[in-house]
Amino acid sequence: MDLQLLAALVVGIAVIVLVVLRTRLDAFAALLIAALVTGAVAGSAPGDTLQSVITGFGNTLASIGIVIGLGVAVGKVLEVSGGADALARSFVKALGRGREPWALGGTGALVSIPVFCDSGYVILNPLARSIARRQRRGYVTLALALGCGMTLTHHLVPPTPGPLGVAGILGADLGGLILVGALFAVLLLPVVVLYSVWIGPKLEDEVTPQVREAVYAGAAAGSTGSAGSTGSAGSGGDAPGEPAAPDPAAALGEPPAGAGPHRVGALRGALPLLVPLLLIVAGTVTTAVDRNAQGVLQGDEGYEPSTLAQVFAFAGNPVVALLVGLVIAVYGLLPRWTTRDRVSGWLADAAASAGLIILITGAGGGFGQVLRDSGVGTALAEAVASLSLPGVLVPFLIATLVRLAQGSGTVAMITAASVSAPLVDGLGLSPLAAALACCAGSMVFSYFNDSYFWVVTRFTGLEGTAALKGWSGLTTAAWAGSIPLVLIAGAVL
Repeated sequence: MDLQLLAALVVGIAVIVLVVLRTRLDAFAALLIAALVTGAVAGSAPGDTLQSVITGFGNTLASIGIVIGLGVAVGKVLEVSGGADALARSFVKALGRGREPWALGGTGALVSIPVFCDSGYVILNPLARSIARRQRRGYVTLALALGCGMTLTHHLVPPTPGPLGVAGILGADLGGLILVGALFAVLLLPVVVLYSVWIGPKLEDEVTPQVREAVYAGAAAGSTGSAGSTGSAGSGGDAPGEPAAPDPAAALGEPPAGAGPHRVGALRGALPLLVPLLLIVAGTVTTAVDRNAQGVLQGDEGYEPSTLAQVFAFAGNPVVALLVGLVIAVYGLLPRWTTRDRVSGWLADAAASAGLIILITGAGGGFGQVLRDSGVGTALAEAVASLSLPGVLVPFLIATLVRLAQGSGTVAMITAASVSAPLVDGLGLSPLAAALACCAGSMVFSYFNDSYFWVVTRFTGLEGTAALKGWSGLTTAAWAGSIPLVLIAGAVL
């Protein structure tokens, strides 16, 4: 590999770490500075580097910025109306005491099959917060388990766009990839949940004061300890000797004369989440079926969506689906006597809390774009492809190094599939095994140049080394756990 490009990658990462940990600047500024420094070290013209930052920032926010804003707004309404609390009570009661991390990890894995991680995490994070609030402990464990459950199927199971594209490039059987990818996800779920249960209690004290206040508002002081023990929220009531839980709908204020207390049931509370998810699922599945019927799994050339596919694709776009969810939340969860000014104030609060997340997410996209445009990802892929390794590890390591270089798991697996496609026959691999290797290798060490890193860590309230120990370590554990599965797939398939 070109030493100049390697130096650019190392220096860029070092700049982010040093700025975040050692200066008064925040992650948004650190990512922008690192992007400019990386481009300079790689030999890109200053104007080109700046254009890459702008392009990456814009492209990232185009895909996720509106979704984050709408998702946070839905979450705010769920919170103030008592809907999230009603879901938490029902969720914990149905699954039983002590199984909440497993439940959230499994739920995240199911939701993320048709939904991008960023969107799904924003939608479901209020549930993790409400469960933690009722238990008065364990938010980090729940938030990490939810996030990495989503990572598993996002990287392994079509019709998520990345695995779908890999199947098309390598000519892998789509049904086989769905089945084996789902099996991989099931086998790796214990890895991520157990890591979350282990690391969560160690990081509870590292949660930022703002997030701690938002999650544990009203809980007794000192009760936010170990996440390994999940408390006694199974029935929705408070355990003997514990202070009473705050009224989940206290933000609504006192009802007017003649109106009873406002209560939201679990089914009604689920509608602002369930309807958008069903719309997104319907759009994704309809498009996948339509593409399969036309024999066009990758790219737009030769694909003419049917009228039905167009309708479902529009309704299932995350922006449209979450907008529908917000309307349902405002008009379905809030009592009629809630004033317009009060609702506007809650939505303004949601927009303010989403602002920094959106900026940091966009800056991460800009940094990743600089790494892509500078040629670091391509150089890494070509260097690994030239090594003498067990055949199935070649696409695996290409995806791993490209992911480390530029942050996007989807880009990493697509790049690995493109580089590996001419090598599959020579390596003695089946297309399905190669596809699984590309997908699994792209899960490694989610960190500063991954937009999802910033979504999870900001919502979780982890910064600096705590974010690396929690989220980066968790995704690396999933990646490491996939290695024996990839080797078995290479030998068996």
